[in-house]
Amino acid sequence: MSDQARPSHTPRRRPTIRDVAAAAGVSRGTVSRVLNGGHWVSPDALAAVQEAIRTTGYQANQHARSLVTGRANSVAFLLTEPQHLLFEDPNFSVLLRGAAEALAGREIPLLLMLASTPAERKRISAYVAAGHVDGVLLISSHRDNPMVAELLKHQVPVVACGVPLGFEGSVGYVAADDRAGARTMTRHLLDTGRTKVAMITGPLDTPGGTLRLEGYREAVGDAFDETLVAHGDYSRESGRLAMAELIERRPDLDAVFVANDLMAAGALVALQAAGRSVPDDVAVGGFDDSGVAAALHPALTTMRQPFERISAEMVRLLLETVEGAEPAAVTLQTTLVRRAST
Repeated sequence: MSDQARPSHTPRRRPTIRDVAAAAGVSRGTVSRVLNGGHWVSPDALAAVQEAIRTTGYQANQHARSLVTGRANSVAFLLTEPQHLLFEDPNFSVLLRGAAEALAGREIPLLLMLASTPAERKRISAYVAAGHVDGVLLISSHRDNPMVAELLKHQVPVVACGVPLGFEGSVGYVAADDRAGARTMTRHLLDTGRTKVAMITGPLDTPGGTLRLEGYREAVGDAFDETLVAHGDYSRESGRLAMAELIERRPDLDAVFVANDLMAAGALVALQAAGRSVPDDVAVGGFDDSGVAAALHPALTTMRQPFERISAEMVRLLLETVEGAEPAAVTLQTTLVRRAST
């Protein structure tokens, strides 16, 4: 085959700022200003550049932009729980998806990071401190979490999911109203005629663990009885063990408020094993309205957390903090969802 007949495999050249400027009839400086926020650009020039970007197929070189702006143009979704919970607890995947969708509209990638051990915390801290992300969405923080102290030491913008116990004044957060939600659920159980309402708490070094217990105590008032309270760690198995403990200790209980749906699933297993009918013998209420709740038998009455809005608000507050705003807090209402378990 002659050289003349040989097909060409020369790759198509990637469009540059120069190409966009030529297509729009403006200077390269104007195109650069549009790419960096559109400040000091007339409406006509802005429209012309945007149309030129569309027609040329130009895509910004994020590495080059980072060198100019000092921004990584990415955000971390940091889970400080054992890795298996990422797959076991459905709430984490909902929050992850919601945050990714909120950032996608701004063309900002979301990086998933896991840091439950000292070695993982050290590695993630070094990575974040090196400027590889612009900020951190902190998920499931325990009281005085050492990861939070590390992030603050390196002046990394952080927004927590739930009240960051021990750091309330220095870290922004978005939380469901755990106390009010627990109060609502406990009162619902009492309103159904139950008189011995027990509770299975979450870990007491987490906001959901402490605040939901406070809401339960407020609802039962002077009738509060320590023997009607058992503790779990938000896992299904801990709910089963805590429920078995309560049945043995207080066989007269006729209702139980469980601090999350996953533990409530375990509690239903323990009640069935003990020969207790739900809700005839024991009414069961959960918290979250995760995908688990409606699939249980019987379907679980629970408190709905607005997870999609929580993740969207976390992204909003974080990006505002990255831009220099002071840390802020948002508390969202929960909603009682009645199903067959009560």
